[in-house]
Amino acid sequence: TLLSSLGLGTTLTFASSHWLLAWMGLEINTLAIIPLMAQHHHPRAVEATTKYFLTQATAAAMILFASTTNAWITGAWDMNNVSNPIASTMIITALALKIGLAPMHFWMPEVLQGLDLLTGLVLSTWQKLAPLALIIQTAQAIDPLLLTTLGLMSTLIGGWGGLNQTQLRKILAYSSIAHMGWMIIVLQYAPQLTLLALLMYIFMTSAAFLTLKTSSATKIGTLATVWSKSPILTTTTALVLLSLGGLPPLTGFMPKWLILQELAKKSLPLIAKIMAPAALHSLYFYLRLCYAMTLTISPNTTTSTTPWRVQTTQASFPLALATVMALGLLPVT
Repeated sequence: TLLSSLGLGTTLTFASSHWLLAWMGLEINTLAIIPLMAQHHHPRAVEATTKYFLTQATAAAMILFASTTNAWITGAWDMNNVSNPIASTMIITALALKIGLAPMHFWMPEVLQGLDLLTGLVLSTWQKLAPLALIIQTAQAIDPLLLTTLGLMSTLIGGWGGLNQTQLRKILAYSSIAHMGWMIIVLQYAPQLTLLALLMYIFMTSAAFLTLKTSSATKIGTLATVWSKSPILTTTTALVLLSLGGLPPLTGFMPKWLILQELAKKSLPLIAKIMAPAALHSLYFYLRLCYAMTLTISPNTTTSTTPWRVQTTQASFPLALATVMALGLLPVT
């Protein structure tokens, strides 16, 4: 029931051209993921769920308020007609809070850190779709300076925030913030590139989360012990992380390359110049993970005999599919 409601909420938002229906879709979506987040009844999970609920409820209330204001002034509820600057600014602020764009990103690492890896995967991929669809539909009415600021701040903060983390879920949360920044920066010039970046981000993040789920790793220290259990998975994971960092010839290079090219075409060299080094911050912490996985042997001074590794019961097909997509899609360009 919860998963179908999750799907229904997002689909409602996709299909709506009326602000009330879009708001309803977002609300169903939030209410459906709340029990999924708190299903383990761990205090940390409950805390994360509460934080998430408060931020999402605030954002939904702001969207409702802004769209009502807009309808009050213009007399129309449709999305393509947000002509009032106050309403459009409030809407983009609320949607940025929903997907965790800086400077409204503070809930994101905290919430993701408290969750199970699979719920975390849903939160960082599926939950981004509905708000991003709304952002793309209203992008033309929003002040370009505001969008650019949101995008630049997100890439910079997503890079800086992850540098000092040891928890993998927090690192992935900051990585998500940075990727969202890349999507928003190019939105007003080429919305199709935003969609492309979103698709690639979903592939790479799914591969990363499913890998961590398979090796049940939540800290950098745990990654150092994965190679003895599944060497091939270690290799592909290192590549997936480099793909997230955006290195050619992996998939992750595609959105960055096309977005920088688009910014250069639109004669915005300064923004491109800030975005490219901002990607280096992210690359640094992905490289830290790669280093921990492939170049370090964990200190083992155990006197006990090593138990047999039990065979994993998880389905490996989604992981294989996501990994292939995250590594080999660059020729599509």
